[in-house]
Amino acid sequence: MSYAVINVDDPVGKSVGRRRLQDAPKMAMGLQRLVNQVRRSRGFGAICRKGVFRFHSFEEADEWLMKEIVARAVRIRN
Repeated sequence: MSYAVINVDDPVGKSVGRRRLQDAPKMAMGLQRLVNQVRRSRGFGAICRKGVFRFHSFEEADEWLMKEIVARAVRIRN
C-alpha cells in the first residue's frame, strides 16, 4: 500500500483576495429579485399550476412537470 508523501515544512498556500461574508437571507432575496425581473421582462408567469399534486413515482412527477412546461410555452407563443 502506498501513501501520499506530505512535506509539513512547506507553507500551506497563498490566499488571493478576500471574500466578504454576507447574510444568507439577504443573498437569497437578491437572487429572487433577479429571477422576478427576468420573468417579467420575458413575459413569463408561473411555470406550472399551483397546488398540491401527488404522484406514485418520481418518473410520473417528472413527466407531469415536462407536460406543464411545454403547455406553458405553447400558451406564451400563441
